[in-house]
Amino acid sequence: MSDSLFDRIGGEGAVDAAVDIFYRKVLADDRISEFFDGVDMDKQAAKQKAFLTMAFGGPNNYTGEDMRKGHAHLVARGLNDSHFDAVVEDLGSTLAELGVPNDVIGEVAAIAETTRNDVLGK
Repeated sequence: MSDSLFDRIGGEGAVDAAVDIFYRKVLADDRISEFFDGVDMDKQAAKQKAFLTMAFGGPNNYTGEDMRKGHAHLVARGLNDSHFDAVVEDLGSTLAELGVPNDVIGEVAAIAETTRNDVLGK
C-alpha cells in the first residue's frame, strides 16, 4: 500500500462514503444548497468521487472540466469565499464523522484550498 492520502483515508470505499455523506450535508446547508438546485446529484457525486480520488493521489479517472470553467456559472450566480468556506467545512465535518484523523482532514483542507482561486474565478 502506498502512503498516498487516498490510501490513508481508506481508498475508494472511503471516498465513496465521504462524498455521499458530504452531499447530504451540502444539500441541507442553507448557506450553499441553492447552488445545487436542478443539479443531477448522482452525476455530481460521481464527478466528485473521481475528482477527489485524483486529488488525493488515487487512480486518475477524472474527466470533468477544469475548476475555473466548471464553476464559472456558479460564480456568475454569486459564488464567493463564504460559500467555498462552507463547502470545506462540510467536507471536514464529513471526514470527522467517518473517523478520519484531524491531521489527515487538515491535508484534505489544504488540497481543497489549492482550488479556491480557480473555483471562484480569481
